[in-house]
Amino acid sequence: MTGRSTVNLLSQHVPSRFRGLIVSSGPLWREQRATAMTILRNLGMGKSVLAEKISQEVFVYVRELSLLRGQPSNIKTLTNMSVSNVICSVIFGRRFEFDDLFFLKTVSQFNVLVELAATGSLANFLPLLVYLPFDIFGGRRLIKTYREVQKCNEYMVEKVRTEFDPESGDNFIFSYIREMEKKEKSGQPTYLSLDNLARCIDDLFVAGTETTSSTILWCLLYSIHHPDKQEKVYQEIMVHVGTERVPNLMDKQNLKYFNAFIMETQRKASIAPIITYECMADTTFETYTIPKGTQIASNLDSVLRDQKVWGDPENFRPERFIDGEGNLQIPEEFIPFSIGRRACLGESLAKMELFLYMSSLFQKFKFIPEDESNLPSLEDTRGITTPPLPYTIRAIQRMH
Repeated sequence: MTGRSTVNLLSQHVPSRFRGLIVSSGPLWREQRATAMTILRNLGMGKSVLAEKISQEVFVYVRELSLLRGQPSNIKTLTNMSVSNVICSVIFGRRFEFDDLFFLKTVSQFNVLVELAATGSLANFLPLLVYLPFDIFGGRRLIKTYREVQKCNEYMVEKVRTEFDPESGDNFIFSYIREMEKKEKSGQPTYLSLDNLARCIDDLFVAGTETTSSTILWCLLYSIHHPDKQEKVYQEIMVHVGTERVPNLMDKQNLKYFNAFIMETQRKASIAPIITYECMADTTFETYTIPKGTQIASNLDSVLRDQKVWGDPENFRPERFIDGEGNLQIPEEFIPFSIGRRACLGESLAKMELFLYMSSLFQKFKFIPEDESNLPSLEDTRGITTPPLPYTIRAIQRMH
């Protein structure tokens, strides 16, 4: 059995980080995950009701891109806010306007967390580095930023707990508290608590915002590096969807090359390549003995970029997911959401978001670089996830 690694900077300086969904282990993790999965399913994860919420956010996102009028722009913040609003509608039962100061602050803090995780990662293994002068590795700033994120989410938990009207609908916070109070009243032992709830929200934002937002940005970046493949996606959408309506989930089975384009983006970008675990009991694997407490790092890159599996993993080639009859083929080695009991909780949500966002974007816009003779870098920013380096892009509205 595997738990999450306890050897990391945040867990050492912010003990409450061991709660919630991502870095907790044992019975606490099992109850948080089971409760979260039940709530998310009840709120429509994987169902049409949630697809409608995503489509509403996609509409706003497309409108904002249209307002840029094809000018070179860095759309990272806009993309982060749009995707964040999807998870906000689930967690808080509401979306935020893009100029909302609280929302801007929260999204900005999460971006800083991801950026600092790269420079502060060495301090996970050499904790004394955090005490060096001038905070060379950004460890102290990482701790400070995470504590600020915690405060924001704890504020929202209290706000929803005291002000939310259940007659207006439902949300994750209200559902969690309702389940927590139900167990407390029945005298049933439980790890459900307001502190665990706040940490679950931290984790849902990381899992439900950063990875999807980064995948969208990678998808657009690959599309300007491979305009022929972008055009092929567009022509497929024209054949099976047209221009009179926006794509919906019912179109997914017909947009095979488009789906292959998304999967190749996930494979090539490898958004969360390194995931750390802790062995919870003495274990034997083949000829190896792994003692309890051993820190284990799973390297998804080694699978998603294995030459024996993919042949030419260095190339961006969506066709690898299309068989000789034109149907999608998905090798078992395609594991962008990891595998096993601790695979990504938001996999079905992420798949819905990627399909609805990217199909609408490719239907409405042609994406081109600011300077065709100087394409943006395909290097990534190593951190908790691997977003692309900042770049500018032009979204040219298609004339239908």
